[in-house]
Amino acid sequence: MKVILNQDLIGLGEEGDIKDVADGYARNFLLPKKLAVPHNKEFLAALEHKRAAIEKRKEGKRLEAASLKERLEAEEIHFSVPAGENGKLFGSINNTNVGVELEKRGYQIERKRIEIPEHTIRNTGTFKVRIRLYDKEEAIIKLVVEGAAQPGSSGPAKTRQQRAKPAREAPAAASEPAANAEPAAAQNKAQPAEQESPASPEEK
Repeated sequence: MKVILNQDLIGLGEEGDIKDVADGYARNFLLPKKLAVPHNKEFLAALEHKRAAIEKRKEGKRLEAASLKERLEAEEIHFSVPAGENGKLFGSINNTNVGVELEKRGYQIERKRIEIPEHTIRNTGTFKVRIRLYDKEEAIIKLVVEGAAQPGSSGPAKTRQQRAKPAREAPAAASEPAANAEPAAAQNKAQPAEQESPASPEEK
C-alpha cells in the first residue's frame, strides 16, 4: 500500500515522502496513529498545496542537525564500570546509558537514534557511538569505558588467606592433657626428624 508520510519516521522516510509499505503496517500502525495518509488524489492535492511549507521545515531541520552534529562531536563520554582483570565488564552499556548521559549534558536524543557497536558494550576500551540526526546527517561521539574495582573486592581474598593459616597450624596447636605433656616433650627430643615433617607441605 502506498502512503504519504505526515512526519519523519526513522528508517522509513521524511514528512511528505511517498512510501510503499505492507498493508498491515499501514492499516494497523501508520494510518490509525495519523503518521501517514493514504496515497490518493485528495491527499496528493493536499501534499502539493503544502509542499513549500514542508520544504521550508526540512531546510530548518538540516541546519539544526548540522549545528547539533558539531556540538555532539565535541563531547567525550566516560563510563567507569566494575570489570575483571581481563577487561570484561560486570554488566554492560547500551544506548539507554548513553542517552541518559547526554540528557545530563542538555541533549534530548531519542534512544533509537543512538547506535552502539553490536548494540551492547561488554568490555573496557574506546568506542565510536553513531547518532543519527536528520536526513543523512549523523554525529560520531567518542565513548571511553574504564574498569573500576569492585567495592570490597580485596577483602575476600585476604580473608581466604587468613583462614588458610590456622588450618595448617591446627595439628601443632592442638592441646593435650597436662598429664601427657612431659612424655610428649621427651618423645620430641628423642625423634627430632618427626617435628619437621609437618612443615614440609607449607614449604611447598
